[in-house]
Amino acid sequence: MFERFTKDARAVVKGAVEHAEKAGARHVDADHLLLALIDREGGRGSFALAALGLAERRDSVRAAVGRARRRAGLTQAETDALAGLGIDATEIAARVEDVHGPGAMSRDGRSAGRWRSGHRPFTREAKDALTSALRVATDRHDRRIGDEHLLLALTVRPGIPAEVLADHGVTYESLARVLYGDGEARAG
Repeated sequence: MFERFTKDARAVVKGAVEHAEKAGARHVDADHLLLALIDREGGRGSFALAALGLAERRDSVRAAVGRARRRAGLTQAETDALAGLGIDATEIAARVEDVHGPGAMSRDGRSAGRWRSGHRPFTREAKDALTSALRVATDRHDRRIGDEHLLLALTVRPGIPAEVLADHGVTYESLARVLYGDGEARAG
């Protein structure tokens, strides 16, 4: 499947691996794909994000992803559901961090060890996002998988990336409108 990726999409995947390495994560997650997408410039995905006003709010996206990781990857909806049961996930995370240090509940799974294969594997969530990007491209009758397809895929997969993007006003519908719609802002 990777051979069908455009240069921009390949750069996003490589950027996700770099984000995982910087974070000391054992695996590349869908969150890392999102962070790599917001860092990119010049691709159709970055054009769409800029058209939707996200280019100026990159730090806000990074912070939202960081907060979600500190909640052990729970979405805000999951945190709210737990709160309805009388469980304060934020308080639990704070207590765990008091005892075990900042980021103790992070999904990054920091480890000082090295990986035998020399690379970080992708989580099921990240693999599903890549597979969804293929489906999005196929549904759009595109032969190649571009960074815009990765971005669209992240908006439809349940989880932190979709929630963070939606909280910043970026949905599948808004992206599709910018990328493929009849409006003035159209990715070229």
